[in-house]
Amino acid sequence: MAYILKTLNSWFWWENIWMPINCTWADFVDRDGLVFPKPHQLYATIPYAFVLLIIRFFCERYVAIPLAKALGIKNVRRVKPQPNPVLESYFRECSRHPSQSEIQGLAKKCNCTVHLVEKWFRRRRNLEIPTVLRKFREAFWRFSFYLTSSIVGFIFLYDKPWFYDIWQTWVGYPFQTLLPSQYWYYMAEIGFYWSLLFTLGIDIKRKDFMAHVVHHLAAIGLMSGSWCGNYVRLGTLVIFVHDTADFWLEAAKMFNYAHWEKTCNILFIIFSIAFFITRIILFPFWILRATLYLPTYYSTTPVIAYFLFNGMLLTLQGLHLYWGYLIYKILKRFVFLKDLKDDRSDEEEEDSVTDTEEESTKNGSKSSSGSSKHLLSGSHH
Repeated sequence: MAYILKTLNSWFWWENIWMPINCTWADFVDRDGLVFPKPHQLYATIPYAFVLLIIRFFCERYVAIPLAKALGIKNVRRVKPQPNPVLESYFRECSRHPSQSEIQGLAKKCNCTVHLVEKWFRRRRNLEIPTVLRKFREAFWRFSFYLTSSIVGFIFLYDKPWFYDIWQTWVGYPFQTLLPSQYWYYMAEIGFYWSLLFTLGIDIKRKDFMAHVVHHLAAIGLMSGSWCGNYVRLGTLVIFVHDTADFWLEAAKMFNYAHWEKTCNILFIIFSIAFFITRIILFPFWILRATLYLPTYYSTTPVIAYFLFNGMLLTLQGLHLYWGYLIYKILKRFVFLKDLKDDRSDEEEEDSVTDTEEESTKNGSKSSSGSSKHLLSGSHH
């Protein structure tokens, strides 16, 4: 087993995968004032992720919650349905949305009215939907990180020649020294996406859940791979292009949860413009051009990493197009129907039956019914 692992390790770090011709790992030893990225430094991103989770806890608890209260967002307590093993079993094993005939059968089985069974399922479904305060807290954390990352990223990049001339990302490659700002920019970003992966099980789940999993894994893979291959200049540009649009979306979501409709609409339109500029224009025609086309001027024999990285970047662009389509649908509905909502979030349903009537689920007495309502939510790409 040890021999197999050693062989796989030697294959993974084979110079022909990562390095241009006539370069070896020995060439990337720090010397003459040159500092190079080292693969083992990526281990530090795991503890950094836990540091970010601690910061997130305090940020949400001591900043997001007071801010939510100031904006009028209340921590509404969800009313739990009365315990009913028959309905609970059906909810978990069969369907969360039973048909009318199924509801009638369940009502007979439980010796109660159809209306009360409908109400039980309505309340049970609501328990699966996160509260508005929880959504606000999550959006506030992402807004805080993306805004901070965008500001810090601009400070790190504004005086760098490759920020204005994309050709400069390849000048002197692969012997480009690692700057302290690039080190911390990478560590924070990779740590952040690790923290998002660690909390996938408890964060709000939406219909594009798998797209987020693919996005986070692709982001970590890309940043880690570009670190090992010393494509750090291009990597910092990719990070900056992504983060500069994301905080607008999170800000729009926060004001949406607070029912500041005009502010939410304005912020979402700004986000849409920023998204299409950065993800649909700059990323393919600036970043992908630099990764697909410009390397051919420096080497006629691309290394294997060239195909691996560009494959992941193209996967990322596919996600951009998918999310761009969702954004376009929302904007189209907003322009023509004045309805700005995100189809990926579940709807919360209202109760119109009192808690006293809930007791009759056990007793089989008559009662009344309920209705439904939608509350806009949002997500991240």
